[in-house]
Amino acid sequence: MTVRVSRRTAIAIGACGAGSIALGVAGLAAGGGVPEKTQRGDDAAGGAPWSEPAVLESSGGLLACELRVAAAPVEVAGGAARMLTYNGTVPGPTLHVRPGDTLRVRLVNELDEPTNLHTHGLEVSPAGASDNPMIEIAPGQAFDYELSIPADHPSGVFWYHPHRHGLVAAQVFGGLYGAIVVDSDDWSAAAPRIAVVSDTTIVRGEVAQPNAAASGDGRVGDTLLTNGLVAPLLTGGPGGVERVLVINACATRYLDLDLGGRTVRVRGRDGGAFEPAVETRRVLVVPGGRVDLEMEVPAEPVDLVARAYALHGGGMGGMGGMGGMGGMGATPADATVLTLGPGGASRPVAPRTSRPRRDLRDAPVVRRRIIRMTGGMSSMAAMTFDFDGRPFDADRVDQDVSLGTVEEWVLENASPMHHPFHLHTWPMQVMDATPGVVDVRDVVDVPAGATVTVRIAFDRFAGVTVYHCHILDHEDLGMMGVVEAG
Repeated sequence: MTVRVSRRTAIAIGACGAGSIALGVAGLAAGGGVPEKTQRGDDAAGGAPWSEPAVLESSGGLLACELRVAAAPVEVAGGAARMLTYNGTVPGPTLHVRPGDTLRVRLVNELDEPTNLHTHGLEVSPAGASDNPMIEIAPGQAFDYELSIPADHPSGVFWYHPHRHGLVAAQVFGGLYGAIVVDSDDWSAAAPRIAVVSDTTIVRGEVAQPNAAASGDGRVGDTLLTNGLVAPLLTGGPGGVERVLVINACATRYLDLDLGGRTVRVRGRDGGAFEPAVETRRVLVVPGGRVDLEMEVPAEPVDLVARAYALHGGGMGGMGGMGGMGGMGATPADATVLTLGPGGASRPVAPRTSRPRRDLRDAPVVRRRIIRMTGGMSSMAAMTFDFDGRPFDADRVDQDVSLGTVEEWVLENASPMHHPFHLHTWPMQVMDATPGVVDVRDVVDVPAGATVTVRIAFDRFAGVTVYHCHILDHEDLGMMGVVEAG
C-alpha cells in the first residue's frame, strides 16, 4: 500500500499489522465542570493527585512501539467526553529513549481523516521514514516510522503530535500529543516529573470547533490540563526541590508561569541547557516550547499559575524571554497548571549534565536571511497568515541551505500579534540572549512589530522540512515555509 504524500516525497509502506499497546485511560477534566476559581488560580487547594502518562522505554538501544490514533471516550471530571487519543489516552504515552537509540513507531490511523507524526524538537533526519512532515497517512492506513537518534543528542524533553497541514490545530486541540524524553544515565536515579500542559473546550461531550474569528486569533480552550488533569497536586518533601519538565502542548496559549511570586530555577529550555541554572520569578513558555524547572517545595501549597498573556500588540519580557507580562488585547484568564505542596520525602535532583552547545556568536556566517511574518484581514474579511507574503506550498522550496554552514536568520514580525517561530530539525541560537548564556531553542517568540535574530548550524541532516508559526491555526492557514538542506 502507498501513503499519499506531496509531489516532493513518495514513500511506500507495508500492510498494517494488528495489535496495540494496552494503556490505562488518563483522567481529563472539561470546561463547565471545573470551578471557576480553580481555573483562575485563586486558591491553592489543589486538584487530583499528581499522575503522569504511561511510559514506553527503550531497551538495548531500541524502542519499538505502536501508536493507534482514534477518537475515544475519556474520563472527564466525573463524566465522559470524546477526544482524539493515542492508544486511548490523553496525553499519549511518554516515549523514553537514550542518545544513540533507534525509535520505531508504527502509527495506525483509525480516524476518518489523514494524520501523521512529528517528533517536535528531536535533532533527527527529516527524510524518508524519519521526522518527515510531508508524510500523509490516510484513514485506515498505517506507517512505520524509524528515527535514528544521534549518539551526541542532547538530553531533554521533547514531544510528538500530528503535522498534517490543514488539520494540525484541530488534531492537537482534540487531544493528540505526548512527551518524548531523551536522557543519559545521568537522570536514571532522579527522574524528573513530566508535565504535558494543554487546553481544550468540551461542549456536550465533544471537543468544540472554533469559528473563523477564533481560528484567526488561534483557538484557546476554557479548561487548562496538566497530564489530562485540572490543577493536579504535586507533593514533595518540604524544603526539597521538585524538578518538572513542562511541555506547552497548547494550540495557541502562552504559559506565563508564576509560582506565587517565588523564585524558580530554569535549567534549560527546549533542547538547550543552562549552566548555571537561571533564577527568575516568571517563565514564559510559548506554544510548542518546553522548560526544565526546579521549584522548592513550600511549607504550604502554592499554585503554579499560567498568567493571562495577550498576543496582540507588544509585550514586555525579562530574563531573555523567560518572563513576561502580556501587552494589550484579548487573552485567556489566569489558569492553574499545578499545585505544589508538602507531602512525603524529598526526591534527589540529577546534576545539570548535557552536551555543551556550540556557541555560534563567533562562528563565520555564510548567509543572512530575513524571514518576514505577515498576515491580517483579507478583502474577504478572512484571516490570512504567511511568510514573506506567500502562503505555504509543499512543492516550493522557500529557503535553500548548504550543509556544513552557519546562517543568520532575522525573524521580522510585521503582523499585529505574536508568532512563535518553530524550525524543524536544526535548533536556533537566540543572538540577543543574556550575556554568557547560550540560549538554544526550537521555538522562538517574535512579538508583534518586533525582530529577533537567530543563528542556525546546518551541520547535518540533508533533506526537506519546514518552519512555521506554532500557533497551530496560523500554520494551517498558511504560515509555513519549506527549507531544503543539501
